[in-house]
Amino acid sequence: MSALQVTWFGLIGVLLAGYIIMDGFDLGVGFWHLFARKESDRLTMMASIAPYWDGNEVWLLTGGGAVFAAFPKVYATVFSGFYLALMLVLFALIFRAVSLEFRHQSDSTCWKRLWDFAFGIGSTLPALLFGVAMGNVIVGLPLNGAGDYIGTFFNLLNPYSLLIGVTGLAMFAFHGALFTMIKAGEDLAKTALGWAKISGLIYGILLSISTVVTVIAFPRMIANYIEFPVLWLLPVIMLAAAWLAWVLGTTGKTWKAFMLSSGAMLAIIVTLAVGVFPNWVYVSSDPTLNLTIANASSSPLTLKTMLILALIGVPIVLAYTVWIHQVFKGKAEEGVSY
Repeated sequence: MSALQVTWFGLIGVLLAGYIIMDGFDLGVGFWHLFARKESDRLTMMASIAPYWDGNEVWLLTGGGAVFAAFPKVYATVFSGFYLALMLVLFALIFRAVSLEFRHQSDSTCWKRLWDFAFGIGSTLPALLFGVAMGNVIVGLPLNGAGDYIGTFFNLLNPYSLLIGVTGLAMFAFHGALFTMIKAGEDLAKTALGWAKISGLIYGILLSISTVVTVIAFPRMIANYIEFPVLWLLPVIMLAAAWLAWVLGTTGKTWKAFMLSSGAMLAIIVTLAVGVFPNWVYVSSDPTLNLTIANASSSPLTLKTMLILALIGVPIVLAYTVWIHQVFKGKAEEGVSY
């Protein structure tokens, strides 16, 4: 296990954290869009994410590309095992993007309702399935000696992974409700406050339950924590940030709550990364076949070349993200179409 391999393990974690934080509020807004009753509210919610959503998905594309280049065996195994689930996510994201562009092309009520539904489901399904995928990373995948997935799609829908999936959906819903409170006018912000109170409470409870279940059901996830007890601060910070975000969000301190919600998401990724390290994929059928950062990585030359490119590209993405939020800061104009 080399320093380059460890570096890329961490860098991919950063990219995935960037995605769930940045696109998380998009997905959350899309989820609550299903529950918005007024046409003006639906328009405002779509307009609030208009400057950001496509740029936010760059984090997902970059993370997937990084896994493909740095750990090709992991990419091949995960994408074959999660093939149907990933296709569902892909189609959902496509329909979400298309709905944003197509909804305002006709004044027909049926037309608008169709694309409203597509936007809501296209946001909800990925939010749920990303958590299911994370749950299966912890549970492990049944693979044969060639590294091929030997289970079915329904094997992925095990109780633990569904628990993580619902927790992830609640997390994105809470994040999206906070973002709506920040961007919307007074009336919609009050409605979003109610959404934040409900989803934040469910998120905090489910995250706490998921943490306890993980520690009890998967002792291998705490091996690194037992060896280095100081690391137990990570799940403590994770839970504290999530609960404090809910408290602040329900008392009107929305920006602080949003930042803490983002911090909790980052802590979730770090906590998970520490738990699985140095593994990428647990093989439930034969643990000797586990894919680790040592046996699944590309050559040192590939990792080094990619690191140089990443050190150039990632700061550009970060700078663009900061710039776009600065340009479009403030409230979304109420009732204005995307």
